Formats: sequence, C-alpha cells, structure tokens
Amino acid sequence: MQDLSNLTRFSTFAGVVVLAAFSLIAMLVWSGWFVLPLVFFGALSALGFQDIRQPSHSILRNYPVLGHMRFLFEGIRPEIRQYLLENDQDEEPFSRDARSLVYQRAKGQEDARPFGTRMRVYDAGYSWVTHSVQPTHITDTDFRITIGGKDCKQPYLASIYNISAMSFGSLSANAISALNKGAAKGGFAHDTGEGGISRYHREAGGDLIYEIGSGYFGCRTEDGQFSPEKFTTQAANDQIKMIELKLSQGAKPGHGGMLPAAKITQEISDARGVPMGQDCVSPASHSAFSTPIEMMEFLGKLRDLSGGKPVGFKLCIGHQREFMCMVKAMLATNIIPDFIVVDGTEGGTGAAPLEFANHVGMPMVEGLTFVHNTLRGAGIRDQIKLGAAGKIVSAFDIARALALGADWCNSARGFMFAVGCIQAQACHTNHCPVGVATQDPLRARALDPEHKSVRVARFHRNTLKALGEMTGAAGLSKPSDFLPHHLMQRQSDRSMVQGNQAFPYLPEGFLVDDHAADHMGYKERWSRASAETFNPPEYV
Repeated sequence: MQDLSNLTRFSTFAGVVVLAAFSLIAMLVWSGWFVLPLVFFGALSALGFQDIRQPSHSILRNYPVLGHMRFLFEGIRPEIRQYLLENDQDEEPFSRDARSLVYQRAKGQEDARPFGTRMRVYDAGYSWVTHSVQPTHITDTDFRITIGGKDCKQPYLASIYNISAMSFGSLSANAISALNKGAAKGGFAHDTGEGGISRYHREAGGDLIYEIGSGYFGCRTEDGQFSPEKFTTQAANDQIKMIELKLSQGAKPGHGGMLPAAKITQEISDARGVPMGQDCVSPASHSAFSTPIEMMEFLGKLRDLSGGKPVGFKLCIGHQREFMCMVKAMLATNIIPDFIVVDGTEGGTGAAPLEFANHVGMPMVEGLTFVHNTLRGAGIRDQIKLGAAGKIVSAFDIARALALGADWCNSARGFMFAVGCIQAQACHTNHCPVGVATQDPLRARALDPEHKSVRVARFHRNTLKALGEMTGAAGLSKPSDFLPHHLMQRQSDRSMVQGNQAFPYLPEGFLVDDHAADHMGYKERWSRASAETFNPPEYV
C-alpha cells in the first residue's frame, strides 16, 4: 500500500512527462502541429522537475505539478472565506487563522491585515487585552525566566516560548531535525516528547527538555520498567536542560497510546529502547510510583540522578482532588518540583479517540487557573515555575496564559505549522502530504530541515516581538507583568467581565490556614485530598 501511495503522488508528474515524450515523437513522425502540446507538457515537465528539487514547499516536493492546485485555491481563499462568514459557515476559525498567522511570521511576511478584527466580538468568550494611553516601548524581546528551585543545582535560563512535546516516531526524522535546528538558532527549548532522544534531536545541539512517559522510553529495562542506570546516562548529556515527567497529555488524558509494529523503524527502536517487530505500548499509568508521596520521591530521584537539573511534571487536570494530593505530598516530603506544565484538553495529537479529544480533561485556561491557585493556597507558588500548553500560537495566547498564572508557554501546533503542517489530518495514516507526521522516507524527504529550521526560529522571534508590542500597548515593561485585570471577557449576555473577576488569584496560604475562609470550594476538595493515596476517601 505504501508503494502504491508513493506512485500515486507522482502519477500526475509522470503523466505529463509521458505526454511530453509522446508529443515530441508525434511531432517528428506525423505533424508539426504537435509542437503545441509539446511546449505545454514540456513546460509542465520542467515545472515538475523544479518542484522536486526546490526546498521551500513540501507540498510541491511530494506532489510535483499537482501541488500547484493547492496554491491556486489558496489564492482565491479570501473570497471563499468572506462567503462563509456572510453565510455563518465559518468552520474552524482558530485553526485557519492561526495557521495563516504562523506561516506569515515563519516566512517573515507582513502579518498586518486590513478591515480590523475578524473575530465575532459580540460572541460569548471573546476576550481581549486592555491597553494603556501611556504605552511603553520594549526593544529587547528575548524574554526569559530561570527555572530551578532550592534543590536544583543546574537551573535553566529558558525562553518563555518553547516547542511542546512531540515524539520522534509521531513526527518524521526531518521534522524533528528542523525543530531542533530552529531551537538552536533561536535559543529556545525543544521538548522531546515521550518517544526518547534520537540522533535527530542531538545533531543540531538545540536545548532539550527530556520527557519521560509511562513507557520510560530511552531509560527502560527490557520489561518496560524504569532503569536508573540508563536514565543517568541520558540525563548526563549537556544538551538536556530539564527533565519532565509526563502524567497525561491534553488530547487524550488517561488513555495511553501505542505505536504499531509496522511503523517502528530501527531508528525508532534505538531511540525508545524497544524491540523491532512488536507494538510499542505506552501504558495509561506509571509503574515507578502509585501514591502521591511515591511520585514526589521519584521526582527527587530523577533530580539526583540527573545531577541536579530542573525536574517537573506535565499533566492535564482531571480529578482536581488528585492534584491536591500531589501538592500535599510536596508539603509532606519537602520535595518540591522545579516546574509543572499544565496541558489543556484542546491540545493536539496525531491520533486520539473522538470522545477523549472532545470530552475528557480540563481546558488549559481553567486547568492553569486551578493549579496556580492551589499552589498559592498551599503557600508554595513562588517555589514552582508554571508552564502552559494547549493551542498557544499567538502573542495574545501567551499574554493570556501569563496573566492567568503561567511563567512560560509551550506550543506544538504553532511550531508544526512553522515546519509546514497544513492540517491534512492524515497523521495516523503515515501519509502526511508534507513529510511532517510520517515515517515514509520518500514523504519525509519533502521537508527540508535546513530551510524549515530558519522558519521555526523566525516564527519564534516574530511571535515574541509581537508579544513585546502587546506588552508595551498595555503599558507594561515585561510580559510577566500581565495580571488577570489586564484581560476582559465577554459573557453570554454580551456583558463584560474583568479577568480578575472571572479568574481571580486566591489568597496565599489559605489552604493550610485552618482559620482562613474557603474560596470556590477549594478547601472542601483539599480536606478530601491525601498525600498517602490517590484513592478518594470513603463517604459516610
């Protein structure tokens, strides 16, 4: 089937070459009038050869000649879009507008647009940043934070915008290479995803966040358990700046995953430490710990084995009480993670059951607000840095996350767009038309790592530049100054509500103060949380 698919992609190009050759023979044998089809098909053949050789457009490298149809339709898209708007059929506005924005910033094109906002400003949920009549001017937009708490020996000076977790195996070798080269050029971090560390992560030398999932890929024993020895060897590499324990991902929290044996190449086998010819399973839960206290002890172990590098965990919020169990375990053991990444259910993935993608897990805004306020209530918010992920593509997305409590943001979708993803939604088929989410070497060839890495770095730089302009418009000196009151949100009745009303910062230490008042039911959940177990208490 794969060979047939590859033949189909080049069938149009092969057809015009054959027709050009036939026209040449016919002109020589029968009539000079065949010079007209010869010129036409000869020009298309030359165009096809140019398409295969050029590095800029992955679609054209994979679909020579035929791929130009996409750019033809793209040219008339504004008219089609206006028709859809007028007829209230505007499908997936976020995906389309975000992709367009990323492409423009990645290519270094002007991203200004005429005729003002394209959003429906009277719709419920529409939000905006309040601006000042005394804006500031920010020249240095290389915004950074230091990640690493009291027990961290090797703190990391991180960009506030980094590449979110995407595994080698889910993405092609060329896509991983382009992302890491871009991270190296732009000076930001590249999260490995749970698929281990491949040579494509290492070649360019970009900063890495080593994500460890329930499969312990790259640091596992033959029976799939955590291997301290292998982890120590991996973590010793200077390229690895932070260690991230993955509890769940937003797109399919609590589900686990599997890479079919048919998709496992020798390179994937080597990176993950799994045998060839067998399905690669990521269990839904970890085997290295089963209680909140054991989880904190495991994080402490990872910090020690890594030589004191920043250690934290990523999760999509599910049972709120369970996160409170983790926080109680932090207080009980005095093992405080250096960071926590909050993933939203709106986050993307290559494949997930529809019910999980749409109806399991907490959205990023609510999850981030809950985590931020729980840590404030426990009195340890200042010891832990918070990352946020889940459809964070634009400068406004970053500003909103920072206002709601994040210290930095991660993006998978934005950087995938930067390397050429067109959202063909063929990730699970291995037939990605632009070579991003495939292990087919011929399809992956369409993505030129060197060319796309420049776009990755440029997208990062231009997005932070836009964030600097938005920060200045709000009259602030740095993005970390954003607070909830800098946001406004429209309600369902078309009234407005200020961000600090919709997403208030709760008082410091109120959860551990017996005399403090409860807020929004936090204390009731806190009373049911236990550092010793994730299991719910018995109701009498």
